[in-house]
Amino acid sequence: MSVDQQLQGQILTPQGWVHGSLAFSEKIQAITASAGTTAADAENSYYILPGFVDLHVHGAGGKDTMEAGDAVEVIARKHAQHGTTSMLATTMTAPLADLEQALQAIRPSVEKRSSGAARVLGVHLEGPYINPGKLGAQPDFAHAGSLDQVRYLNAIAPIKLITVAPEMDGHLQLVRELTDIGMQVQIGHTLGTYEEGKAALENGATGFTHLYNAMSRLDHRAPGMVGAALAHAQFSEIIPDLVHVHPGAIRAAMRAIPHLYCVTDSTAASGMPDGQYMLGRQVVHKCLGGVRLEDGTLAGSTLTMDQALRNLVSIGLDLEDASKRVSTYAADYLGLNERGRLQAGSYADLVVLDRQLNLIAVYVEGEKIDLADA
Repeated sequence: MSVDQQLQGQILTPQGWVHGSLAFSEKIQAITASAGTTAADAENSYYILPGFVDLHVHGAGGKDTMEAGDAVEVIARKHAQHGTTSMLATTMTAPLADLEQALQAIRPSVEKRSSGAARVLGVHLEGPYINPGKLGAQPDFAHAGSLDQVRYLNAIAPIKLITVAPEMDGHLQLVRELTDIGMQVQIGHTLGTYEEGKAALENGATGFTHLYNAMSRLDHRAPGMVGAALAHAQFSEIIPDLVHVHPGAIRAAMRAIPHLYCVTDSTAASGMPDGQYMLGRQVVHKCLGGVRLEDGTLAGSTLTMDQALRNLVSIGLDLEDASKRVSTYAADYLGLNERGRLQAGSYADLVVLDRQLNLIAVYVEGEKIDLADA
């Protein structure tokens, strides 16, 4: 097999750091350690890490996934310029007709990756099967879910992840049914108790949507859904923009949840100047790095995954741990053994960073991404 490209630097592999070269085409062909490497050589090298995997993406570049048209392609291009090499296009709570239209537009991007864009792995259906009393920034179209409706939507575009409030009537059974057909079910936008969260996990739920946000809080006498996550979860999302969650709460979650992974929950305002944007049917305002509804409610973020990595390091994580939380654990969650890690046979989804963790280069399945207008 011919080798198309080669990079040299400090390469993060599943076995640890290797100072050497990485040969790749669409997939990684070999990682070879350099002979006679000195400490100075290593300290002056670029970092080569797995490309970022983001399972909660609503928008970027002025576009929102619910807009249909070319929105998802624009979003996937913008996130690729910030190191995201694979992602889930995430919908909002909306009427069925709106979801149908959005999924129809997402499907072509799943079936074929556009040049210069991140790989769209499928859909994260965030609602409408959530608690209307814990909408957060979701529009008020929440309703009880059914397996038939999920199957119908899944036939339009593949749903890889679905957020459900398990305390709603019939939803514990729905969690079981969705798990039985192979979907990953996350608990989110919920007023459920600790006991209801534990029951959902026992019935097949596997994670939590943006931990701490839009869920019943932890109290020492009423642990809530946050308590269920901290006590029992193996996987959970968290938004590390340092706005949605305090650094201390992020670190507490990391001690409790072995595979806590990061998402951006990014909106159309990501990569754009301050101003007014759409999030589903709702107007949101970007100002001072945050995105909020008119009433001040946080409404997603402007976070990109390269900044998420830098934020994790800034609160005390070492780079290897931080990398796993923006790449490997999310890939593991979806069972993607060929993504989120640098080893022979994996897709050549790579990011190259300088010693200050600024992006130097991004490769998606071996294609070098143009960062010129990032």
